[in-house]
Amino acid sequence: MHTEHTVDVAVIGGGQAGLATGYFLRRAKTDFVILDAGNGSGGSWPEYWDSLRLFSPAAHSMLPGWWMPEEEGREYPSAAHVAWYLGEYERRYDLPVRRPVRVRRVERAGDRLRLTTDGDTWSARHVISATGTWRSPHIPDLPGRDVFEGGQLHTVDYHRPDGFAGRRVVVVGGGNSAAQILAELSEVADTTWVTARRPRFLPDDVDGRALFAIATGARKAADRGEPSPAGIADLGDIVVVPSVRGARERGALKAEPMFDHLTRTGVAWADGTTMDCDVILWCTGFRPVLDHLAPLGLVDERGRVPVVGTRSRAEPRLHLVGYGDWTGPASATLIGAGRTAKAAVAEVVGSLREG
Repeated sequence: MHTEHTVDVAVIGGGQAGLATGYFLRRAKTDFVILDAGNGSGGSWPEYWDSLRLFSPAAHSMLPGWWMPEEEGREYPSAAHVAWYLGEYERRYDLPVRRPVRVRRVERAGDRLRLTTDGDTWSARHVISATGTWRSPHIPDLPGRDVFEGGQLHTVDYHRPDGFAGRRVVVVGGGNSAAQILAELSEVADTTWVTARRPRFLPDDVDGRALFAIATGARKAADRGEPSPAGIADLGDIVVVPSVRGARERGALKAEPMFDHLTRTGVAWADGTTMDCDVILWCTGFRPVLDHLAPLGLVDERGRVPVVGTRSRAEPRLHLVGYGDWTGPASATLIGAGRTAKAAVAEVVGSLREG
């Protein structure tokens, strides 16, 4: 039997952004629920590749209210440690997370929004969407993808270098995930790095602590109504964590320009150059997971919901938290998620009190 539940606020997603939102809703003594599609706590962190490390020490990677404990023997915490931290955070603040609950549709229902799941339905005065991007990997639609006879993987499919030994692997993408994965693959496989533009490495002494400072400056400027100061993108794209530094010293980080199309046996450039390979690993990013919002008719041609701050321009009962800079400076990071969640909850609570 399906039941319809009624709450003031429904949060969709129980990862870092959803938990940070829950923290502030709990402090505001609001009637809310967090609906999470995962089978366990930790958001997408349990699914990341094994060797992933944060760019920041634990002290610069916390959610609001509780500093992340250090991981023994590591300056930069692992993905497994972050997953553990999120699970403990959820329990520490007794957040009302229900899982696995996949929200299929959000639609208007009078003065409320109705959330349809695979089981029950929920009726909420406000909805905060925090589903992130991990479940929507992006692969460029290049010619020949359907004729290449080798393996094609995305970042979401990669976990460890086992099984790649001695194989010819093309890693595509100019961001941090590509650089980190290439760094370890290059120790066991014949790797080629391909990027749409020349990779830009941050100075060796710049890590997540600088990201923290820049995000803080951007948030303060936004609060004052001033233009955002120069960001980390003005310095570079790739943080030189120890594994990346080691690969650079081995000469494994030489990037080739983007190829034009795939062939049956590999890749080919516009000048006629070809290269055979066994596997193409697409580290080409993600798109926001917003399918559940389709009935509201808010998603634009870029796959985003136009917002003012975190609030939908066209549907004031909807906020979006944690999807990237378009929902707040550094909002897809642990520390940035907390800042934008605080702002979203302040608006929602103010609206609830008004009426």
